[in-house]
Amino acid sequence: MDPFFVKAIQLILSLSILIVLHELGHFIPAKIFKTRVEKFYLFFDVKFSLFKKKIGETTYGIGWLPLGGYVKIAGMIDESMDKEQMKQPPQPWEFRSKPTWQRLIIMVGGVTVNIIVGFLIYSFILFQYGRDFVTPDTMPDGFAVHEIVHPYGFQDGDQFLKVNGEHFENVLDINKFLFLRNVETVEVLRQDGSTAVLSVPEEIGHQMFQAGIFEPFVPLIEPVIDMVLPDSPAEKSGLQKGDRIVFVNGEETVYWHKFTETVRNNAGNVLETVVDRNGEMVNLTITPDEKGLIGVAPLRNFDSIHREYNLWESLKYGTSFGYDILRDYVAQFKYVFTKKGATQVGGFGAIGSLFPDTWDWLSFWQTTALISIILAFMNILPIPALDGGHVVFLLYEMVTGRKPNEKVMEYAQMVGFFLLIALVLFANGNDIYRWLFG
Repeated sequence: MDPFFVKAIQLILSLSILIVLHELGHFIPAKIFKTRVEKFYLFFDVKFSLFKKKIGETTYGIGWLPLGGYVKIAGMIDESMDKEQMKQPPQPWEFRSKPTWQRLIIMVGGVTVNIIVGFLIYSFILFQYGRDFVTPDTMPDGFAVHEIVHPYGFQDGDQFLKVNGEHFENVLDINKFLFLRNVETVEVLRQDGSTAVLSVPEEIGHQMFQAGIFEPFVPLIEPVIDMVLPDSPAEKSGLQKGDRIVFVNGEETVYWHKFTETVRNNAGNVLETVVDRNGEMVNLTITPDEKGLIGVAPLRNFDSIHREYNLWESLKYGTSFGYDILRDYVAQFKYVFTKKGATQVGGFGAIGSLFPDTWDWLSFWQTTALISIILAFMNILPIPALDGGHVVFLLYEMVTGRKPNEKVMEYAQMVGFFLLIALVLFANGNDIYRWLFG
């Protein structure tokens, strides 16, 4: 099956699961507090529904517009903008008649479910698959260092021992830590056996972002081909698994990262390449595509440590891992509110690209857990029309003891709705632009 459709199916399935669970987070407490739920929909039913069936007082259905889902709770100003109902006297089974604390629980229920689902999926993954770590002991050659971090004392071959004075569990996470965490010091082990504690400036993440260097540290790997993608520039050139890259355009290639850097900097240009194939020197010409890629992967020269988890450990570390994912996602928002960051905001195309080209359940559930946590954070933002907007009004009511003016809430809902539509159009417009122009 075409990779596009594989990704699309995974995206629709993942979003369907998460949307239904999110809406159940509103639906269940509403029913517990005897609040009438008039509709429960997966996707939006603008003008018509693909399916609907009324059971009791609730109509369950599937809409045709896959931009989310909703529950329509009686007596609540929401995206349905049912003003006629709000003109009638409040009824005991309506949302507006319930105590503030009950309404607050109903509103935060969806976000709460998304957080719990994300944490539980990560826990299940750890219980079922375990986790792999790379330590300095299993990667003796250390890292290649980009010039952007040379001024802070990092050298090729450095191995990472501690970050902010604490032992570093998985050394491959060093780039993520620098980009998203508050890293002040890094203790490294040099190739000569000495150690050094290096200070990192607070703005290192912004420096990486502006330079477009998200991996200033890459493992030092010999330039040996482990995989060649079918119908790729590498396969068309004659590259084979096991080939060792020796020269590119007359320059000796010692490590893999230098080879990929040369390829990336010569998009569309012919590269005269010499490879060692079972002791025989073979001359090849390779033309990287417009993105500076040729479709190869290196032979990894370091090992990882696999760790299994029992049920209790899975719940403990899965929750901790999910919390770190949420914290890192929130941290990266500081880059969104920049000129460069705004251009990198993505919509459904960007989300779909998170899934692999072929069906893989582990990758599917990892991506679904990530999306669940992203949905939780996005929904709790204090924007009218989102759960967070309703929560703000409820907190105002709890603090002041007065309900907000209904007209104010209606106008806020309308403004929030149009703002969300604008953001959706902008994000998906970015996807289309990147697809057309790269």
